[in-house]
Order: sequence, then structure tokens, then C-alpha cells
Amino acid sequence: MIAGLGDLPVSIAENAVETGQGVYVLRLKGFEEPRLAAYPGDVVGLGEIGKLFTLLKAAGCKDVLFAGIVKRPNFKDLKLDLRGAALLPKVIAEAGKGDDALLRLMVKEMEKNGFNVVGSDTVNAGLLAPSGLIAGPQPTETALADISRGAHVVAALGDLDIGQGCVVCEGLVLAVEAQEGTDAMLARCAGLPEAIRGTPDARRGVLVKRPKPGQERRIDLPTVGVSTVEHVAAAGLAGLAVEADGALMLGRDKMQAAAERLGVFIYGFDT
Repeated sequence: MIAGLGDLPVSIAENAVETGQGVYVLRLKGFEEPRLAAYPGDVVGLGEIGKLFTLLKAAGCKDVLFAGIVKRPNFKDLKLDLRGAALLPKVIAEAGKGDDALLRLMVKEMEKNGFNVVGSDTVNAGLLAPSGLIAGPQPTETALADISRGAHVVAALGDLDIGQGCVVCEGLVLAVEAQEGTDAMLARCAGLPEAIRGTPDARRGVLVKRPKPGQERRIDLPTVGVSTVEHVAAAGLAGLAVEADGALMLGRDKMQAAAERLGVFIYGFDT
């Protein structure tokens, strides 16, 4: 696993050990998740591509998985080895086309060097969101209409490689997600006038997350967790909707408990 920050790579590593799959973790320099230090592995710089391939082959890795939060670096400041320097022009060119193009290049380079790139759901299918009501109260007809509209909005955002989420309240798009992330988007919603959004006493609106159309699904599927549910509730929304089989749920039991406690729904919609 080539890992950044956050709960996702930790969850995958824990599951890999528990299920006997085994795991070797390459933590990316500057984005080292402390909890992953307990697993076999090493630290590698973003520009040390040759070192990365050497370490993976020495560890006997065949399947490679990308997981965790990694912010786009300043390419001028990267420490490059020879393989990294040779690849940099392609990286810069693809980065200018958007995140998905850059991720596809990473997958292609891995496969060119004999590795099989797998998705998080391949090593732990239990992470995928199911279809239908997952937790909380049944969505109203208004909320279901907001989910449908939000799904179309996020698809349009994805066509432009902008983001994977939006907030819709009674047909009105309150916010769309770009580089700031889901939590920051929800915080903005909480600051909007109450006339156009819900409140904890009168919940309205839905956070909708889904993959981009044509996205490389082995990397960067939308991921939600307990903090997502908590931010949805704090923003006065009625619930969270994710694409069934198209989003990862971290700590599903804890998410369900939080949704029930806070009075918001979690719903998996079909495309």
C-alpha cells in the first residue's frame, strides 16, 4: 500500500492483517500517517519513483493499492531521483488536466512496471456502501428529490474533474465541493442564512457524494466516515447520500450509531 494520511489506509492495513492478506506500507514523505508506522514498510518521497519501485519489488509485492490523503505538491520543490526526473514532465502535463488524469498516469506507470493496481474495495469489500437506507430515518420524498438532483450535479462536476460532492436543499444547490474538501464545504453551508438551509431543529437538505463519470475507481473513490455524519448534522442537513457500490464507508457501525443519535439518515442511491 502506498499510503497518505487519514483513517482509510489504517483501516485497510488493519483488515489486511486480520484477514491474513498481509501488508507492506510505503508512507509518503510529508504525509506520513503515524498509525501506519506499526506495519512493515518504509518512507519514500513523492519524487523518488525509482526508490519506490525498488522497495516494492524487494518486499515481494505484486498487488499495489493507493490510499490516504495526499495534497498536490509544488512540483518545483520535489526531491527527484533519476526515475522521478524522467517522469516529471508527464506528471506536470497530466496534472494540468485534473486529478483524475494524474491518477491514471500513476496507475499506468505501476502497471508498466509489472504491478497489479487494486482498489480498496478489492481488499475489503465491506467498505463499499450498500443500496437503500443504511441508517437513520427514511428520507422524505423531498429528500429523495434532492438526492436525485445532487447526483446529477456531481456528475456534471465530475465531467469537469472538479469534485465529488454537493449539498442540495429543496432543489436549491447550496454548495459544491472543489479542492477544499467535504468538511469545509459543509462548514460553509452551516453559515448560510437559515431561510435556505435546514437547522438541527428542522432538518432540510442532503449531502450527495459519488464518483466522477469515467473515474479510475481503483483510486480516490469518495470516502465518508463518522466525522462526515457529524458535519452533516451540524450543518442542519437531513442526511447523507452516497452512490451504492461507488463510495467507501469507514467504520460503518460507528457511522450508523452516529446517524441514529443525531437524527440524520445515511442512504445509498443507485445510479
